[in-house]
Amino acid sequence: MHNLGYTRASYQSNHLFLTPDTFTHTMLPGMKKASAIVHVGPGLGASFTEYTAEIEVGGELGSTPAQRFLFVIEGAVTLEAEGKRGEIGPRGYAYVPQGIRHLVKAVSKTRLVVIEKPYERLESVEPPSLLAVSEDAVSSRTPGELADIQLKFLLPDLPSFDFAVNTVLYQPGTAMSAAETQMVEQGLIMLEGCGVCRLGDSWYSVATGDFIWMRPLCPHWFGVIGKVPAKYLIYKGSNHHPLYGH
Repeated sequence: MHNLGYTRASYQSNHLFLTPDTFTHTMLPGMKKASAIVHVGPGLGASFTEYTAEIEVGGELGSTPAQRFLFVIEGAVTLEAEGKRGEIGPRGYAYVPQGIRHLVKAVSKTRLVVIEKPYERLESVEPPSLLAVSEDAVSSRTPGELADIQLKFLLPDLPSFDFAVNTVLYQPGTAMSAAETQMVEQGLIMLEGCGVCRLGDSWYSVATGDFIWMRPLCPHWFGVIGKVPAKYLIYKGSNHHPLYGH
């Protein structure tokens, strides 16, 4: 039976929950042999844009007027910037400061997460520099006494960065110790596994490929379902005063 109009996706006053069955592709300016699935942006009230880019061999991502963060889910790209060229493969990521001309080109068929945000510079703080690393080279931390949750801070915890990006890995049977509320907006994409998530007053089954956006102070909680780990990539605003939102 065809479930006409059914989807797990939902849009509420304090959160957005998107599922792959609702995704649509678009071509952003400058893209070549590539397309984007735009998950969230300023049109919805977010201070950042996040999308999944799918690039064919030899295709290009295109430019941006903002700072940019890239995380490769599968495939590989080359990044050319500031006279340097390097390859970024699965679980590799890069941060490109605002105003730095760069070229992202696919070596193989590639899918990657892209986060773009106009840079908000703190007074007397120099902007961050170009960064290209593998997640595998980043040490894990555990939040509190939750040894079965591994947290990786992909960007340096420095005041020059106005947002943070982390990966969080939950072992089977693990859950957050309590629901949280934070005075920052957040964007989350599921990389592996599945679970149950509370957003506001709603509960959702969450699986690989799903995307979540939360407004500030949206209550949220996550727990793993099944016998395999669950992992997500999460964006958070950082290093700003609450007077200015985000």
